[in-house]
Amino acid sequence: MADNCTTPLLPAIMPSSSTCPCGGASLATCCGPYIAGDAVPQTAELLMRSRYTAYTQRNEAYLRATWHASTLPSEPVIGENEKLQWLGLEVKSALRLRQRKAGLSENQDADTVEFVARYKINGRAHRLHEVSRFVREDGRWFYLDGSFPD
Repeated sequence: MADNCTTPLLPAIMPSSSTCPCGGASLATCCGPYIAGDAVPQTAELLMRSRYTAYTQRNEAYLRATWHASTLPSEPVIGENEKLQWLGLEVKSALRLRQRKAGLSENQDADTVEFVARYKINGRAHRLHEVSRFVREDGRWFYLDGSFPD
């Protein structure tokens, strides 16, 4: 269930109404079940995609529920007056996939996902390039933190 989020994406364009905001097949078969609490993302990448979708929906509750308690901000994640238009998501890499290809040992309860999210503020385009760290506890993935490459 809810594994259609890994559909190849077109270059950072606004998804059509029939696609999930993260670029997957459709909200109902991609991120929707995670956000509704009907399914649990089985990989860090799926959690990252569902969090992007939650940002597009301004879903503060889901973002907080999927943020690791050790790094969860005390203030709201989404600004009350934030006027942001999300345009698209491009997943650059998933650390575990690179490690498997290289034959390296891996920590099954930690993962990293690199992505670029494009958005507009007051008509001006921006991009957020982040390398996000995730941890898995009791079978659930949580966003831990991120760094921003040059």
